[in-house]
Amino acid sequence: MAGVASIIGSMFVLLLLALIVIILFLSLYIVPQQNAYVIERLGKFHSVTTAGLHLKIPVIDHIAQKMNLRVSQLDVKLETKTLDNVFVTVVASTQFRVDPRNVATAYYELQNPAAQLRSYMEDALRSAIPMLSLDDAFARKDDVALDVQRTVGNEMQRFGFTVVKTLITALDPSDQVKQAMDSINAAQREKEATRQRAEAQRIAIETQAQADAEKVRLQGEGQANYRREIANGIVDQIKSLHAVGMDIGEVNQIVMFNQYLDVMRSLSESDNSKTVVLPASTPAGFQNLYSEVTNALLTGDAVHASPYESGNGKGVNRI
Repeated sequence: MAGVASIIGSMFVLLLLALIVIILFLSLYIVPQQNAYVIERLGKFHSVTTAGLHLKIPVIDHIAQKMNLRVSQLDVKLETKTLDNVFVTVVASTQFRVDPRNVATAYYELQNPAAQLRSYMEDALRSAIPMLSLDDAFARKDDVALDVQRTVGNEMQRFGFTVVKTLITALDPSDQVKQAMDSINAAQREKEATRQRAEAQRIAIETQAQADAEKVRLQGEGQANYRREIANGIVDQIKSLHAVGMDIGEVNQIVMFNQYLDVMRSLSESDNSKTVVLPASTPAGFQNLYSEVTNALLTGDAVHASPYESGNGKGVNRI
């Protein structure tokens, strides 16, 4: 009998130890980092436990929900129109997380947080984009995202969620609108390029006109200086001849004859060469030439002193 009692006692101890182990196994639980467990006692909310080792009453307490506290992302794609009646496809991404201080609220208030957040996002975008023209929507994309984030964040905060960041990742009009925008942009750039080319051409014309005017002015000054020097030379020549005792009539004849010879030399050196018939190159010939020229000049024919004069529209050589 003593042996049987000893065996029964040993089995009871083992059973008791097994029961204790099972109770401890059911009572102890570990919450990982960035997680929170919602604990219910007899079907009623009891507590929220965060990362670490925790103890609960078996059967009475149970883990109702394991909440992830890390940031999640939801992408929303919708079609709406702008203020200037252009339909665009908007893609927005919002990053959200469960507020660690309101884990129970986040669990008990919303059945499907992602669907609720998507509805708020779509409503906010459809309210913000139609208030802007297409160009403004592109230019103020960050402002739209901030406005949507503020609006959606205020709504989701009531349910224990925090909206961390909202981004407008795409804003695409239709292909026809894109082609029209490209055409307008190309036309504006071509207009500006044409204006710049015209301005460059105007500057070139003005510069060339100024250069031509300066050239004419310098040529005029050069011609005036040239004629002034010739006149000064003639005056000096007259004074020199008059100083050696020649009377003014002889001096004038010699000066006129020298001018005649200069003209003849210029004609012979000109590219537009002429055929000029002169008397024989003898002293008497030159004397006759001198007499004829001086007589012509003195008798009032000085206007036609050039070796050429026109008659009836035809060139005539005159000796």
